Parts: sequence; structure tokens; C-alpha cells
Amino acid sequence: MPREQGEKVVATNRKARHDYTIEDTYEAGLVLMGTEVKSLRMGRASLVDGYAFIDGGEAWLDAVYIPEYIEGTWTNHAPRRKRKLLLHKQQILKISHRVKEGGYTLVPLRIYFLDGKAKVEIAVAKGKREYDKRQTLRERQDRREAERAMGTRRNLGD
Repeated sequence: MPREQGEKVVATNRKARHDYTIEDTYEAGLVLMGTEVKSLRMGRASLVDGYAFIDGGEAWLDAVYIPEYIEGTWTNHAPRRKRKLLLHKQQILKISHRVKEGGYTLVPLRIYFLDGKAKVEIAVAKGKREYDKRQTLRERQDRREAERAMGTRRNLGD
């Protein structure tokens, strides 16, 4: 069987970009059980309630939902267990200093396979206030309307 090439996205956390201002992003490997990998390969996962944290010099991913593998037996995994993240020591130190500053949190943005290996993209993020969210939505709508207006003008000019 040929080895997977490229990137295959399994799950994205679309709400994270709405609720947080993304500062930095990191790619981390995931320590998974066999049934978790099989479940992910079927495209089943949810990052909605997930978060990451640093504990004792190690990075962890918690509350990410990877459902039990349908054809698994007694070796199946717990759907919302803590999973270890694989990062370089310097990255962990940099992230932990940033989070300890206050106001910052670690949010998983997406889970994907890169050349056959499960990866998670985590972000150092700052929570948005309600008015920031409204401002972002307003800017997006204004940009969309401007593009629409430019598109109709171009069509008339042809």
C-alpha cells in the first residue's frame, strides 16, 4: 500500500478564530492509540471543547473528541482522554512563558495528517471581547460588500 503524501485535514476549529485573536501557531505531533488513528483516518473528530496546556514541561491536549473506533474491541480508547503533544523543548518553554503572562491560552485549530503522521495545529491566542467579535464580523461584511460592488462594476464595464 503506498504511503500517504501531502496534507489531509480531519477536523478544524472554526469557532476558535471567531472567539480568539490568534498570536502564534505551532505544529505538534500527537501521541495516539491505534484505534484513535483509525477513527481519525475515517475523518471523525471534534475540536469544539478542546484546549491545550503545559504541565511539568510537557504539552497536553485535552477534551478533544475522537469517537471510539466502530470496529474496535476491548482495546478501544476513551473518546475525550488527555493526549500528549510532541513539541521541541524550546517551543514548550516559549509557549509556557507566553501563557503565564496572562490573558493567553492554547487553542487547537485543526487536526490533520501530514505525510501519514497525525498532527495538530495549536495557537497561542487571546480571548476576544464581545465588541471585538462584532467588529470583526462588521469588517468582514464590509469587505464582502465592497468586493460585490467591484464585481458588478467590472461586469458592467465589459
